[in-house]
Amino acid sequence: MSETTARNNGPAYSYQPPKGRRAVIVAGLRTPFVKAFAEFLKLDTIALGDACVRSLLEKTEIDRNAIDAIVWGGVILPGLAPNVAREIALDLRLPAHVEGHTVTRACASGLQAITQAAAAIERGECDVAIAGGSDSTSNAELKLPQKVVHALAPLAFGKATPKDYLGVLAQLMPLSEVLPKMPKIAERTTGEVMGESAERMAERNEISREAQDEFAARSHHRAAAGIASGRLRREICKVETPDGKTVTSDTIVRADTSVDKLAKLRPVFAKGGTLTAGNSSALTDGAAAVLLMSEEKARALGYTPLAFFRSWAYRGVDPADQLLMGPALAMPAALAKAGITLADCDLVDMHEAFAAQVLSVLKMLGSDAFAKARLGRDKAVGEVDPARLNVYGGSVALGHPFGATGARMVTTMANELHESRRRFALLGICAAGGLGAAAVLERADS
Repeated sequence: MSETTARNNGPAYSYQPPKGRRAVIVAGLRTPFVKAFAEFLKLDTIALGDACVRSLLEKTEIDRNAIDAIVWGGVILPGLAPNVAREIALDLRLPAHVEGHTVTRACASGLQAITQAAAAIERGECDVAIAGGSDSTSNAELKLPQKVVHALAPLAFGKATPKDYLGVLAQLMPLSEVLPKMPKIAERTTGEVMGESAERMAERNEISREAQDEFAARSHHRAAAGIASGRLRREICKVETPDGKTVTSDTIVRADTSVDKLAKLRPVFAKGGTLTAGNSSALTDGAAAVLLMSEEKARALGYTPLAFFRSWAYRGVDPADQLLMGPALAMPAALAKAGITLADCDLVDMHEAFAAQVLSVLKMLGSDAFAKARLGRDKAVGEVDPARLNVYGGSVALGHPFGATGARMVTTMANELHESRRRFALLGICAAGGLGAAAVLERADS
């Protein structure tokens, strides 16, 4: 037996699905990921979810009556219809019994939706579920100052008289205090935007600008190679926009970028800093979804199970410490729950909010001191082989629609495990609020 085969087969593990019932991923699909305020400008998060789920239904030819639920992840939720999952079910005229609920765990929302659906299947609550997420930064609702909301509420909810209108106008002065404010993606507790936190992480963990640019260039090159080979194209559905355009491919990936080109970009989060638009993920619009079933149901309906969740874990850290270090805690926890080690993982897929954040987490995983201080272990979790890390690039190259990224990662890793006959993939996602998410996927027929 070759070393590779031995690693893929692995030792005999004692893991057993809850009550012997296992949720499996049978398919995944996503829209193209495009920069915000571009091709998908007139598609809000529900419309993007509609497009993705509709294509998934067509691709899999699943009997709509067999679907029990939709679980959807999102961060920028529409104020008048925040339960995006149910809106998708209604828009697509799925049977009335298809329940839908929406979850949010910042940038880990897509993974949260999928693991929640998997848990429901394994608990026997349902047999077939669609799970994923979407976000449209282009259609984020502008926040009115609370002073305006309070002043206008009597007009919106009551029968206003001319005197009431005059009274409201008097409250809305000076005008500079009541104009809509530009949305700021900042931590509520610290007031710090994520890029500023990542900049501090880069300095604290001694991540150089050069290392970040090298990582970003590699992400673009691997994503471009995945697209050119057709491997990533198979995971993308076309989207028809209201203005008659058909979008069929990602628009952020740059096959021709280089470390030299990236080195010319100016820092964007701190004077003299190291984070640029080139080594950070862009504001992105898009959606991604997977189809999950109980293993018995999948085989009864003739679907090929691709992978299942061996474990997952979510952890929190103090946002004022290192906001984006969550995966350094969640990934070891997921490995421990799965009963395997980092060395057993054939693939590692980590969300790239920023190159500096990924490189910081990799340092933490490889540090004995971090393991002792934060994990209660004597030895480091281990070094991640660059050849196994983000083999088709990541969010720096592909983009990052907040609620969709987790489903995008699950789709790519489930397909890769199935097609390459590898066994384990470890996923890691950082998220606002100091959250970390992780999961271990295992090839279904391993």
